[in-house]
Amino acid sequence: MRAFVLLLVALLAAPAAAGAQSGASRSAMTSVGTETGLPIPRFVTLRAREVNVRTGPGVRYPIDWVFQRPNLPVEVVAEFDTWRKIRDFEGTEGWVHQSMLSGRRTVIVITAVRLLRSEPAESSPPMARLEPGVIAWLEACRADWCEVEVAGIDGWLRRGDVWGVRADESVEE
Repeated sequence: MRAFVLLLVALLAAPAAAGAQSGASRSAMTSVGTETGLPIPRFVTLRAREVNVRTGPGVRYPIDWVFQRPNLPVEVVAEFDTWRKIRDFEGTEGWVHQSMLSGRRTVIVITAVRLLRSEPAESSPPMARLEPGVIAWLEACRADWCEVEVAGIDGWLRRGDVWGVRADESVEE
């Protein structure tokens, strides 16, 4: 009986130890995707006019909603096989197929009307007023400013006025 109890304790402890080990591996992998080797999280862009967002990583999972905004920036927060778990600027998450994502970057104007400036400085003359929800192509970021292109107009926005680029991220042309 004592041998049975020890065996039972050993069997019960094994999954816990395996879970702790995979938890340690999981936390070590939070900075690199298991499928691509790319950073996690990272920003990408929706490629298509309609993108099905599923409750899990595969076609057997139901469609939770459909994005209908091409070029919307999203954040990849997890990877599984050919599926990417994404988060939008409002915090909504779901799974999409990798073919629906592009590495070409965009940003979205958040919270208020923002001025697109000709140079990366508050004193620079404004070139356009951008409403919340406007999507701009990201070209580069230096310090607190990002160079973007909107409707054929190149200019600069404060990094904190857009979503789709990290505060500490360097983006080169």
